[in-house]
Amino acid sequence: MILTVSVAVERWPVAGYFIISRGAKSHVDVVLCKVSDGTHTGIAEATPIYYEGESAESCAEEITRFVARYPELDRAVLLQNMPRGAARNALDCALWDLECRQRNMSLAQLAGLPGPVSLISAFTISLGEPETMEAQARQASFNGQRLLKLKLSGKDDRERVAAVHRGAPDARLIVDANESWNDLDIAAEAAQLAQYSVELIEQPVSAGQDHLLSGVRSPVPLCADESCHTSADVERLAPFYDVVNIKLDKAGGLTEAIAMAHAAQAMGMKIMVGCMLSTSLAIRPAFALAQLAQWVDLDGPLLLAKDRVDAFQFEFGRILPSESPS
Repeated sequence: MILTVSVAVERWPVAGYFIISRGAKSHVDVVLCKVSDGTHTGIAEATPIYYEGESAESCAEEITRFVARYPELDRAVLLQNMPRGAARNALDCALWDLECRQRNMSLAQLAGLPGPVSLISAFTISLGEPETMEAQARQASFNGQRLLKLKLSGKDDRERVAAVHRGAPDARLIVDANESWNDLDIAAEAAQLAQYSVELIEQPVSAGQDHLLSGVRSPVPLCADESCHTSADVERLAPFYDVVNIKLDKAGGLTEAIAMAHAAQAMGMKIMVGCMLSTSLAIRPAFALAQLAQWVDLDGPLLLAKDRVDAFQFEFGRILPSESPS
């Protein structure tokens, strides 16, 4: 079927600053993609993977070029002919949304996913001085957040985690090392952090340096993020990690993300579903997939100064099912 595709770039301001080891962001640029059959329109949003050199403009251009070359779009054509990344994610999720509307089905029904039910989502504490992160954690706990995700840098991380634990002693914690622990004794670091209710460590070593985890006996599960992009990566990473973090922008859409989840389950690995900075529109397909996950990190909209009108509702640390048709 020949479909009409339109694409636009939107800028959304961040609430304050979002700070990780790679730098601070005051806004996020996203790609908005619409796919129409003349009667129904599917819509989706994707966030460029900036650390891989993507930009919203380059993703929009990639979509335009692809559609010109492959006017008869479907998800199989995307997987076979378009590289993974945010551009493919935008097109893939727009096609899922279009089919939901054509068939008057929910995304969970169409994709064969369970639920949806409300899920506890992590809330991100930006990288900062320990006392700043402690204050942020205290406020997040006061606001009802029960699962906090800390951005770390490989330096003074124990002090940062201890400070967050002081600020929110009843909260569960995930730490994101952002590839910064290459030169650390990871088992020893994990043992120290376990006393502060840390239950997951994301990407302790640089992508491509996963062999550094060979033989590491960590008391806290290790999660592959930047190292794991598609289902083809899962088996290779299984000897080093216990969990994979699936993000639709990395995978290049919900179609590949579902394949990643099934590959992880087949290898006996657990699943985390995460997101980039985004509005609720990008969270819709991720939330559907997150019904399979043991950890959920879909707080992207909460980190923005504002969200779309049909936003997800977050209550007491939970993300509630959307009323959207998809």
